[in-house]
Amino acid sequence: MRSRLLTALVLFAACSGGPRGSFVPPQGSDVEAMSLFGDSLRRPVLDSGVRTRMEAQLDEARRNAAAHPNDPEAIIWVGRRMAYLGRFNDAIAIYTDGISRFPDDARLYRHRGHRYISVRRVDQANADLERAAELTAGKPDEVETDGQPNARNTPIGSLQSNIWYHLALAHYLKGDWNAAAQAARSGIQVSTNPDRLVSQTHWLYMAYRRAGRTTEAAAALAPVRDDLDIIENSSYYRLVKAYKTGLVQPAMDSVFATGARSASDASLAYGLANWFLYNGDTDRAIQAYERLIAGGQWASFGYIAAEADLARLRRVR
Repeated sequence: MRSRLLTALVLFAACSGGPRGSFVPPQGSDVEAMSLFGDSLRRPVLDSGVRTRMEAQLDEARRNAAAHPNDPEAIIWVGRRMAYLGRFNDAIAIYTDGISRFPDDARLYRHRGHRYISVRRVDQANADLERAAELTAGKPDEVETDGQPNARNTPIGSLQSNIWYHLALAHYLKGDWNAAAQAARSGIQVSTNPDRLVSQTHWLYMAYRRAGRTTEAAAALAPVRDDLDIIENSSYYRLVKAYKTGLVQPAMDSVFATGARSASDASLAYGLANWFLYNGDTDRAIQAYERLIAGGQWASFGYIAAEADLARLRRVR
């Protein structure tokens, strides 16, 4: 037990930029990352039909990039299509090559920062996302087209809102609650639709709670009404409303009855599990984090946050 605990602590340091933080899987391996507990995280297995469709989209993106070698957006789409297939390190390599050629394109840093989070390289993610924020400061925002469109075919994200969203998460994963809250507030300022409002508010609320800023946490929930038209972020909306009403336990029971088997479930389960921690029940929080991780959605943000929290909690015990 002691050796496993030490392993977790070493790997938690890696998440914050230690030697293992630059882990790169062997060539040809399907291992994309190492968890904070020393487990190999293998590339997600996709349904054959989904994989075929996504591989065709990747081939198309590659052809477009070859035809437009000086177009950074074409490079970005190759990286995005790679990442949708779970090939996060390949996507990072694509973005890195793009940055070497277009060092002032904020989009490349934004997308590489996202995927650095996926593979637990949080310091690198922080640096990229801070750079992206610098490059977009004072400039008009721009819509980000969805690679896998939602049911209404209506993009909900923008370049700047995504930069701040992922930067808030990166700070949060490192336990820098105040920096996470500041980034989430910046994200809310550039959010132009209810989906973005609830996703940014979720991380803002949690950062405030973890920082012990309970009055500010409660105030952050005020703009979230019961009649918002949500397209994608229903889990975040459900969470924020549960925080607002205090009716968290019923939602908790329904999620863990079925298990966190999707990225959406993992996000919901993480927010609900945190409720125990906020309210001083550390043992139940740990149990809830462990149940979330048992769902296997290791690339989801809820799962990654649960890993980081478990590493911290086990360190102090």
